[in-house]
Amino acid sequence: MYKVGQAEIDALTRVIETGALFRYGVGHECETFERRYADYLGVKHFALAASGSHALAAAMTAVGLGPGDEVLIPAHTYMATATSVLTCGAIPVIVDIDDSLTIDPAAIAAAIGPRTKAVVPVHMWGAACAMDPIMEIAARRGLTVIEDACQGVGGGYAGRKFGRIGHIGAFSFNYYKNMTAGEGGGVAVNDDAWAERARCAIDPCHFYWQGRSDAVQPFSGNGARASELMGAMLNVQLDRIDGMVAAMRAEKRAILEGTTQFGNLGLAPTPVHAPDDECAAQVMYLFPTAAAAERFSALVPSVIAGKTGRHNYTEWDQVLMGAGAAHPAMNPYNMPANAGCRRAYSKDMCARSLDILNRTVMIATHPDHTAGEIAAVVHNIGEGARVALAGASADAVELRDAPAVDAQKFDLKVEARAACG
Repeated sequence: MYKVGQAEIDALTRVIETGALFRYGVGHECETFERRYADYLGVKHFALAASGSHALAAAMTAVGLGPGDEVLIPAHTYMATATSVLTCGAIPVIVDIDDSLTIDPAAIAAAIGPRTKAVVPVHMWGAACAMDPIMEIAARRGLTVIEDACQGVGGGYAGRKFGRIGHIGAFSFNYYKNMTAGEGGGVAVNDDAWAERARCAIDPCHFYWQGRSDAVQPFSGNGARASELMGAMLNVQLDRIDGMVAAMRAEKRAILEGTTQFGNLGLAPTPVHAPDDECAAQVMYLFPTAAAAERFSALVPSVIAGKTGRHNYTEWDQVLMGAGAAHPAMNPYNMPANAGCRRAYSKDMCARSLDILNRTVMIATHPDHTAGEIAAVVHNIGEGARVALAGASADAVELRDAPAVDAQKFDLKVEARAACG
């Protein structure tokens, strides 16, 4: 969570005091936010959901994915990207990332098979995927692009907001996201029929609250309807998102400019596809070896991407175990329609991705960081680089005050779990 304050308290209080907590025919906060956020993104429709995970599943349902289909997803993303594919009855096929920590377009092209129907580029840590090459591959090979912008609220690529570049987009407003209601999500889309299918996936009773229509046939599903409390909070958050992202971009630029002098030691910023449009939630460096990344991270408050638990495919237990549903008859891995899909996984299947992840160090930005705090980060990175890359003694290092890493956000308990297992 970045910023929550009196404005959110006032908005929530107003909704509670009026008793208008239900979005259909009672309150107007959800409808207002959907309209405002669609305009913000530059899309025709936006539909709120209770979580980013359900928004992803609703987007996949909207475009018609199901048994017999393969969906390409990156080796580094929150596990919900994979489990949402399974929710639709389709099979996730895991492919490599590149140095940017986002899905590798070349790996997409190489992984397309006769059953591949869609690809899910994920703007991890607010960094942009290479969307133009991805869209070109998708157009040439007939794939649907489901843009996972759950970690990219407020960001964009080549002047276009995340979530509007692919054929359909999904967002999260979870506690850890740039814009939050504690939980929440939504689907962005231009296609009218897909919008109605997404709304039905989010709320099978949507047709009854809004009035029946013959345009799209309704279907059954689990509801994940948003409340007016979510809408009220998000309306406030939307007012400040651009300023927050602008501040993080400015901080990232300052840190990168302040650490260029350490390039001669081998300190290399992670390549990015949209430096002027990304969220800039993390300053990332790609070290020459995993050992160097370990030495740096042991000294400077930071996170090694390969140790972020649930974000790496090696920790997606349900996927690796083939536990695609609670009931075996509903498990996509057991469905006859998926017999011809690629269903085998191993922890070393994306070794190139693991190598990149274990050499990538991330340092979080924050919209409230002061000039002094940013200067301290620059100083500490320099000290860490001298130890990790130039053999300086850690005992001689003088670090300045730096915020501790949020262990829960980055799931930095994976090694402890493994030891207990």
